[in-house]
Amino acid sequence: MKLLTFSTLFPNQQQPGHGIFVETRLAHLVASGEVQSRVVAPVPWFPSAHPRFGQYAKYAGVPRHETRNGLQISHPRYLTLPKVGMNVAPWLLARGAKQEVGRLLDEGYDFDAIDAHYFYPDGVAAAMLGKYFNKPVVITARGSDVNLFQHFPVPRRLIVWAAQQAKGIITVSQALKQQLVQLGVPAAAVTPLRNGVDLQRFAPLDRDAARAQLAVDRYTIVSVGNLIELKGHHLIIRALQRMPDVLLLIAGNGPDRAKLEALARELGVADRVRFLGSVPNTELKQVFNAADLMVLASSREGWANVLLESMACGTPVVASNVGGSPEVVAAPEAGLLMSEYSSDGVADAILKLRARHPDRAAARRYAEQFSWDFTTRGQIELFKKIIVEHVQ
Repeated sequence: MKLLTFSTLFPNQQQPGHGIFVETRLAHLVASGEVQSRVVAPVPWFPSAHPRFGQYAKYAGVPRHETRNGLQISHPRYLTLPKVGMNVAPWLLARGAKQEVGRLLDEGYDFDAIDAHYFYPDGVAAAMLGKYFNKPVVITARGSDVNLFQHFPVPRRLIVWAAQQAKGIITVSQALKQQLVQLGVPAAAVTPLRNGVDLQRFAPLDRDAARAQLAVDRYTIVSVGNLIELKGHHLIIRALQRMPDVLLLIAGNGPDRAKLEALARELGVADRVRFLGSVPNTELKQVFNAADLMVLASSREGWANVLLESMACGTPVVASNVGGSPEVVAAPEAGLLMSEYSSDGVADAILKLRARHPDRAAARRYAEQFSWDFTTRGQIELFKKIIVEHVQ
């Protein structure tokens, strides 16, 4: 099968960690030997790569074409518009990618289906491209693309329209499937295929060495994610007030760093909060192995890969009871879900899990149930069915 993978969430030379979960799933699919794929991963157009433009300069520095891990990737540009951009994004995205998709077809890559990731705006744009090129489309919903954008009238209508056009819909959790069903999408049209975890990349290491490398000498928890309110780092910092002997490592970058640093100083816990900055996916295992627990205090999630990545390293987790997280943290050896979404909820769960001395080997065994094999086979079966039906 020949696929065209379409998503703005895909790593590139300037943003190697951007959308790595999409690349990982695709890599396992291609590794099956039954699928080929070319990637079209549009990036916003920006006129200059001069450093004075900050993060926007990265867009200008993304190459038009690159190869990552054997995958050929194109990065066409599309316009983004302030204020009204959210409502017109699918049209601008489809327009920006149309020429590149046509070029691939002209060069002989006559793909069988479009494999689109992130429902809005990417999935909507993919549905438009599918109609234009007469190709079936499968859209994967991943979290905020549904449970956030459904609250805006225009995106909500377009999500439903794209779901009607798509020949297949994948969600990364049962909870996300239910969100689509509540929007009016037939349950039979949605196939839940949860993400897996790379059990070779994320694995137990020598804990003493990992802790020494990070200069960790006390009970340590780690929070991983962009430094934005959605990820709930502020709740974990507040929870430290009830845990005077605990060190918090925060891995991630984002606009709220200064605000979080100020909060830690205000609460008198700044000496126990360490900001690691952006940690490459390949190096996260060092952090997980050094930590005693991983805490995810997001207010919204689809399927948080970071939970399984931590468990695969032998580190149990505490997670907020949202989205697909109850499907990930579904056994005592995995960790605990918070009883309430608050700093007290964070502290209560950490203290309770700490008191029972979770078994790191059991956490690893639990994660081993989530290999990529099931997800890869489910994708192959779905794409085969859709492609045959389209040809007929």
